[in-house]
Amino acid sequence: MSRIGKKPVVIPKEVKIEVKDGFVFVEGPKGKLNRKLSDRISVEIKENQLFVKRMSDSKIDKSMHGLFRALIINMIKGVTEGYLKELEIIGVGFKAAVAGDKLNMALGFSHPVNIAIPAGIKIETPKPTQLIIRSADKELIGKVASEIRAIYPPEPYKGKGIRYAGEHVKKKIGKAQATGK
Repeated sequence: MSRIGKKPVVIPKEVKIEVKDGFVFVEGPKGKLNRKLSDRISVEIKENQLFVKRMSDSKIDKSMHGLFRALIINMIKGVTEGYLKELEIIGVGFKAAVAGDKLNMALGFSHPVNIAIPAGIKIETPKPTQLIIRSADKELIGKVASEIRAIYPPEPYKGKGIRYAGEHVKKKIGKAQATGK
């Protein structure tokens, strides 16, 4: 059996979980999430525990078993605690601001960059060079953070660009320093 998949998931008191028509619905204080289950996986709820079961012992079923258990745990954590990603903007004149449902960024291009903030995502800018992204959906928050970072990834010579908080960018020496002039 899958070592991860066979463990029961404890359901907190403030979370409601419902399994219906091949979907798992999770509702808590931070929001509502749902996910379609694989046809080869079933979910049972007994008292305050959730059990993920698989149809057979094939390799794909074993991998799906642990995967769906982990996805359900992420959904439960998301609706109770929520997820957070921090991004830093580094560069002279680089800044960001939230205006309504859009993120406006000045990143040294000839035009400002405007991004529509998707539903289920909250973006804050405590400083013009810092973005804090919050959501109950772990998958969505990672996707949005990576899309924002991809607009201007950190470059290796001066380190300018958008990076995750705490991300280390290995800098290269420039051409003038490499030749010894």
